[in-house]
Amino acid sequence: MSNSDARRGLIEKAWAAAWGQGDVDALDALLSPAYLRYSQDPHPQDLAAFKASIVSTRSAFPDLVTTIDDIVIEGDRAAIRWHSTGTHQSSLLGVPATKRRVEVSGATFARFEDDRIVEEHVTWDPRALLSALGVIRVGQD
Repeated sequence: MSNSDARRGLIEKAWAAAWGQGDVDALDALLSPAYLRYSQDPHPQDLAAFKASIVSTRSAFPDLVTTIDDIVIEGDRAAIRWHSTGTHQSSLLGVPATKRRVEVSGATFARFEDDRIVEEHVTWDPRALLSALGVIRVGQD
């Protein structure tokens, strides 16, 4: 098995366990203890904060399904295109349950050191989520 295939397998297995079943400790096989996740927030999330955000998201969307659409691996880098669907059943970030079904998508760009990811840069549009929940209107006058 090539290094790329091993990394692809690690990503798929850890994402399925963490995002699909809520087993966030499965991420320990993929993410370094020094892991940092960069997104819209000016402060990166460490591993514990990232795990807590998954637990919180899965609590709000108990039927959450996150699908990996593509994984491209080159050297120590991985690009992952994904989408998630779920029904808003419980409060998330102060937004009460809307019972709305939502879909969001994004891309994650990861860097490996040895067999673990040390950093990820995640791009997705949180406005799409807020719009789907009916909290804000996007692109309408």
